[in-house]
Amino acid sequence: MLLSASYVSASDMIIGGETVYQVVKGDTLEGIGAKLGVKWQRIVQENSIDINRALKIGLKLRVNNRRIVPKVADNGLIINIPDRMLYFLRNGRLETAFPVGLGTPLWRGSTKWRTPEGKFKIVNKQKNPPWFVPESIQEEMEMEGKPVDIVVPPGPDNPLGRYILRTSIQGIDIHETIWPTSVYQFRSHGCIRVLPEHMEKLFRDIKPETTGEIIYNPVKIAISKQGRVFLEVHRDIYSKVNDIGKEAKKLLQKAGVESKVDWQKFNMALRNKSGIAEDISL
Repeated sequence: MLLSASYVSASDMIIGGETVYQVVKGDTLEGIGAKLGVKWQRIVQENSIDINRALKIGLKLRVNNRRIVPKVADNGLIINIPDRMLYFLRNGRLETAFPVGLGTPLWRGSTKWRTPEGKFKIVNKQKNPPWFVPESIQEEMEMEGKPVDIVVPPGPDNPLGRYILRTSIQGIDIHETIWPTSVYQFRSHGCIRVLPEHMEKLFRDIKPETTGEIIYNPVKIAISKQGRVFLEVHRDIYSKVNDIGKEAKKLLQKAGVESKVDWQKFNMALRNKSGIAEDISL
């Protein structure tokens, strides 16, 4: 059984887990974190890496990217902001899941670049789109002393990359990015940035009229088929939850599994906010 802030499911939707990643040419810690959906600092910690030395090609890294799917619908796209992940479900089954880049929490004291919550649908999709630079971004370019672009044609300098899925939420689209290390980060102007290898497949799979929802769940729980209780905690990046611990306890209470919880493990998961689904069972 799964429980998220807005949905209870009778299925086990825990994905990922402990794996080994082998470093390839061009890899950086930020880039590996973007590919796998894990904090690069955690990779450093778990593998005792000296960040002042270049990564060796062929180096094997232990990585844990176990997470809980926040299943709020049986069909369509789900983007969980604190999770920095996109999930695509079809007939209740998970088709794909991968990390995304989302909106900057604060820019010069303003929250205007935050990715908004809400339901949406894909209104159209386009290959090699031009970028018509919004006036607000033109103003930002001017403030930062950069050349002000009005239209950026398709090509290697276009921030939208080769593929875009336009959503019904004004100004919020899902698109490829030319800045891979901005994925699994909060650096965009609100749009959902996707790595080229993930966007190419998503573009093929998603049709216009596909529905979706952007949600904000910094805490998720799941109960595995074996009865183990898992807790996943993320930073409340947009400061929307008064008390994450209280929220987590409510979810456990609603699922009726409080008696199965090791509260020492629970408190540690809350403190660490690792973004990994941690086993907090007795």
